Parts: sequence; structure tokens; C-alpha cells
Amino acid sequence: MSTAPQAPDILSPEFAADPYPAYAVMREKEPLIWHEATKSYVISRYEDVERVFKDKKSEFTTDNYDWQLEPVHGKTILQLSGREHAVRRALVAPAFRGSDLQEKFLPVIDRNSRDLIDAFRHTGSADIVTDYATRFPVNVIADMLGLDKADHARFHGWYTAVIAFLGNLAGDPEVTAAGERTRVEFAEYMIPIIRDRRDNLGDDLLSTLCAAEVDGVRMSDEDIKAFCSLLLAAGGETTDKAIASIMANLLLHPEQLAAVREDRGLIAAAFAETLRHTPPVHMIMRQAATDVEVTGGTIPQGATVTCLIGAANRDERRYRDADRFDIFRDDLTTTSAFSAAADHLAFALGRHFCVGALLAKAEVETGINQLLDAMPDIRLADGFDPVEQGVFTRGPQSLPVRFTPAAG
Repeated sequence: MSTAPQAPDILSPEFAADPYPAYAVMREKEPLIWHEATKSYVISRYEDVERVFKDKKSEFTTDNYDWQLEPVHGKTILQLSGREHAVRRALVAPAFRGSDLQEKFLPVIDRNSRDLIDAFRHTGSADIVTDYATRFPVNVIADMLGLDKADHARFHGWYTAVIAFLGNLAGDPEVTAAGERTRVEFAEYMIPIIRDRRDNLGDDLLSTLCAAEVDGVRMSDEDIKAFCSLLLAAGGETTDKAIASIMANLLLHPEQLAAVREDRGLIAAAFAETLRHTPPVHMIMRQAATDVEVTGGTIPQGATVTCLIGAANRDERRYRDADRFDIFRDDLTTTSAFSAAADHLAFALGRHFCVGALLAKAEVETGINQLLDAMPDIRLADGFDPVEQGVFTRGPQSLPVRFTPAAG
């Protein structure tokens, strides 16, 4: 195991500017690194990250979320295990799949996307990130929960502070304080709404959570508040970055954009390949429950493990020509890409596989379809080159485009 990596440090400006060359060095020469600043063992190869996520031998826990998530969300479903986790997941999961998703939430997704596009479809120019991607998933979640979309700016501010807290690998005290403040502010906002909703149930997701019961267990106000906080952050930031990244990837590969425009069935493949090639979340942590052998050495019991999704998803041992964006690749299965059987790692795997994966897929498919309908000749603004930003989560901060405005 290496302690003096040749690859740029994951907290360095060089790494933040472009982590992919560093990932390649790690995979080849230093598949296991002790990283002093984050006090964690860093793994980067597909087989190792996959093993941690699938965790068939119960070698890893999410105990790290006690300090990583709880200060901003309160105790969430991600921290639970065994029966407690299974019951909570059974309470929330139905809303994110099957008939609830199809009947209740697809119209919400469709309407929110259309409303945002209506604001620019006649103008001939837009910024896909600021005019659309940062707003769309948060508006959808607010509508799903039956919250007031007039509070959009507050939701966006809260989830931005939460994501900054999660990605605060350098331990900036101001970022920490802002994240902890968010927990207090969000609780003051949500708890009265939850109590009122219990007395006045509707057909929104918040009402479903208030009424849900599995084996006599119901969610407490705090449980529901923590889940809503997690949903806003995880569902907002990640889908926001996914939509921006899909559009950036397609705009940079015009022949693939043309193929998707002609055959909208390829949107799912473009999403799956984007999740592999430029995932919204680049690293997820776990904690070792026992000494674990991985490529390059041993992770000791109790240690935090930083799983580099962004590196593992470009492992040449798993994907041919892994640095190339290719929606037609035959070593990535689109049909299973949004389930716990996915062969990319962007949603994690196993029992903590992302509960919102199908919601994200529905949002992306609706959004990309409507964007392509509104902007048939979409192209990047002259001279603009999309640049990813971020370390923990990553995506374009701006994506200005031009198109022929809709008539009428």
C-alpha cells in the first residue's frame, strides 16, 4: 500500500481541475492509498469499489454517516442496517417505483419540466444549468412532497449547503457551520408542516410518509424530516448534475446527439453512459467492520474507506476504451443501469442502492426529451467549452446553448 502517492492529492487544485488522469495513476500504481487529510483509505479499482458496495459478507457499514450525514440531515435511512433499515426502506420505496411513480409523479415531472422550458423556448438561448437543471429536480421534489415552490430559493440554498458539507474533505469550519445551520433551519421549516400534514392527509408523498406503516412501525416526525432533507439534497444535486452532464456529453459528441434526437429510446443509454463516464457523485464513504483485503493491501477494522466511483467507472479492466463517451458501448447494460443489478457504480449497489434511481431516470428521460423537442438544433454557445467542477459531486457549472427559437 502506498502512503506517498504519485497521483495528485484528492484535495489539490490539480485534482479538482481534472481528476481523471489522477484516477488512472491510482488504479494502475496505487489501488489502495492511506489519505492522511481525510483519515481514510482510498480505493479506485472497479472490482474493489464494487465489492464494498455489494458487501455480500457484511464487511462494511455506513457508520461513517454518523459524522458525515447526521450533522446536516439528522439520522437518515442511510445509517440504518438490518431490520431497521429494511422496514424504513419498505416505508419509502413504493413512492419511487411502480404505479405511484407512473400515476402520481410522472405528470408532476412533465409539468415542471415544461414550465421551465416555456421560459426560454422562444428566446434562442439558454443556460441548461442555471435556467433548467438546478431548478427542475428541486421543483419536482417540492411538488411531490406538497411543499410550496415559492420556497424554491430556500430549498436550493439548503441543499447547496448540505452538499458542500458532504464534500468538505478539507474540513473548512465555515462550510461545516453552514451545513449544521441548515439542519436547524430545515427542521424549523419542516416539522410544523409534517405535523399539520398528519392531521390533513392528501395524496402527496409527505402524506404517504406520514401515513405509511410496516409491521406496526410508523415514521416519526424526525424520521420524515431527515428523509425529506436527504431527498432534497440527494435528489436535487445529483439529478441536476446528471442532466447538465448528459447534455454536455451529447453536445461534445454531435453524432451521438443526432442519434439520440432521432431515436429517443437512446436517452436511457445516454444517461447510463453519463453515469459511468461523468458520474454526478465521485466518491462515497463506508466503514470497515473487519480487516478487509483489497487490491494493494489491507483495510483495518474501523477504518473509513473512500470509494472513488469516478475512478472505478473508468477502469480499463472493466470497460473497453473507458475514457471514451460512447452511448453504444456493449459493455454497459442499459436495461439494468437503474437497478441494484447495474454494472456502473454511480448509484452504489446492494442494500444501499439509490432508492431514487427510477425517479432520476423518469426526470432525465422527460427532461432530455422536452429539451430536444424545444431546441431541435441545440448547440453550444460560440467558443464555450463545458468544464466540470467539484470533487465530491461534479458537473458543469454552466452550459450556455443556442438554438432556433420556437415560432409563435
